[in-house]
Amino acid sequence: MRTTGEDAVGLTAASAPLAIRHLSSDDRVAVARWDAFVDACPEASFFHKAGWQRIVSEVFRHRTYFLYAERAGLIEGVLPLAQVKSLLFGNSLTSLPFAVYGGVAAASAAAVEALEREAQALARQLGVAHLELRNVRRRHAEWPLQDLYVRFRKDLAPDVEANMQAIPRKQRAMVRKGIKNGLSSEIDNDCRRFFALYADNVHRHGTPAFSRRYFEALQQVFGADCEILTVVEGSGRPLSSVLSFYFRDEVLPYYAGDEISARELAANDFKYWELMRRSCERGLKVFDYGRSKQGTGSYAFKKNWGFEPQPLFYEYCLYRRDSVPQNNPANAKYRLLIDTWRRLPVGLANWLGPFIVRNLA
Repeated sequence: MRTTGEDAVGLTAASAPLAIRHLSSDDRVAVARWDAFVDACPEASFFHKAGWQRIVSEVFRHRTYFLYAERAGLIEGVLPLAQVKSLLFGNSLTSLPFAVYGGVAAASAAAVEALEREAQALARQLGVAHLELRNVRRRHAEWPLQDLYVRFRKDLAPDVEANMQAIPRKQRAMVRKGIKNGLSSEIDNDCRRFFALYADNVHRHGTPAFSRRYFEALQQVFGADCEILTVVEGSGRPLSSVLSFYFRDEVLPYYAGDEISARELAANDFKYWELMRRSCERGLKVFDYGRSKQGTGSYAFKKNWGFEPQPLFYEYCLYRRDSVPQNNPANAKYRLLIDTWRRLPVGLANWLGPFIVRNLA
């Protein structure tokens, strides 16, 4: 059997060694190659994009290790990692802090194995307490699992009215209430209105806010793939706002905020409907409602929209600890801190918040 020149090239590439390399955010060619792979890889998500390296390192000042597996000049897999080192919350290596999804996105089993092996070696070298991979499916049955979070995703119908009818009756009535209240939505070019609503909202819930600089950086780094939609009443007063990410044919509403009167006016339901409507008109196919903690108001709200929870598999390789960390508001030991935070003046909370939340990744 004769082997053609093209077949020979393919065989040579397949037998070439797999190398693990570190991405530099200053290397524009490597960044473009990374993102081209992410855009094409079915396992990849918005949080695998190379821009997160700049966000995590420049805004939060965490050390990043964006690893990629390369064979014969072609990328076969990526694994974005960052080390979060804190006196309050410990020392960890995570893929990826501040993200719903992470872990390896790869085109071959060999790349998955090589990247995870490199991550474990790096974790030991850095002396972290644990390595965390935020997977959407189980990879390591022997690793401890954080089963606190679920995600909500749903396919969008190609017709706007079909999406409206797919919303359960009670929630659909709230959307129509918002329409009757004369609410409308606007796309913002900056994050000023969004940040005011977001910061007020998280303060009411007793949790620290990210800095305005963080949201400005998201808009700068991701451009049109990061968009803010704000709901206003007839007078133009902003009531509710959401910052969303766009990835391939998906929309991911990720950060949101509102003022107290938003619920009475049905502004929050209207907000997500407007995002859904606009996404449908853009030809997008998936509405990713993001993650929620089980048993929370956010969890119930998304279920009421007809979305079914899907498990998230946050897996941990433990080195200097005996159990999975619980650095989240659901932990009862943080209840007093949450109640105290609510009583802080908003201005003081907004100033202190970024120093704390950078370590709650």
